[in-house]
Amino acid sequence: AQPKMVYISQPTEIGSMYSKKELQDLYQACKDCGLYLFVDGARLGYVLGAPDNDMTAADLAANCDVFYIGGTKCGLLFGEAVVILNDALKPDFRTIAKQCGSIMAKGRLLGVQFGAIMKDNLYSKICGKGTLQALKIRDALLAKGFKFVTESPTNQQFVIMTPAQFEKLSEEFALSHIAYLEDGNYSVRICTSWATKDEEVDRLIAMINEL
Repeated sequence: AQPKMVYISQPTEIGSMYSKKELQDLYQACKDCGLYLFVDGARLGYVLGAPDNDMTAADLAANCDVFYIGGTKCGLLFGEAVVILNDALKPDFRTIAKQCGSIMAKGRLLGVQFGAIMKDNLYSKICGKGTLQALKIRDALLAKGFKFVTESPTNQQFVIMTPAQFEKLSEEFALSHIAYLEDGNYSVRICTSWATKDEEVDRLIAMINEL
């Protein structure tokens, strides 16, 4: 039988994040059960730069079998960097990836990007700025009495809005309508990024205060 894998995202799709202790416990449980642990790091920079985060990239590398460092969502033109820690998973990986069309002929172009963004901790810095902007928006929403679907310490905030509030803010901002709630309100995602400007955040907060 083929070994099975546990797949998690750090941060998660709802903006929450695993602590160092949670990751250690999960990885130990995976090893006890003969499972591999794979960590999706598409938005990893937004965790590494979060104020409440207690996990470093080295901690992540010590507590999973494979993870990847997201590039596309964190300021790079394209690409993700796969980091394989478990030696048992390394043989033939490159050959299999090439056969599946998952390796660029000019792969060094990917490496140049990652080399630049990892210099002087730029990766965590620019993503951390996006996370701080999201938390600033969260605090403004809380001050106005808005309720949240879930608690998020990263760059994605999931807030409950009336249809009228959603439509008003959507006049100037691209909000994601996630779901219709039973009471007629909306679950809405507000997401900042490495590219979000401070003046955009200030404008959104001003509109929130006018609701």
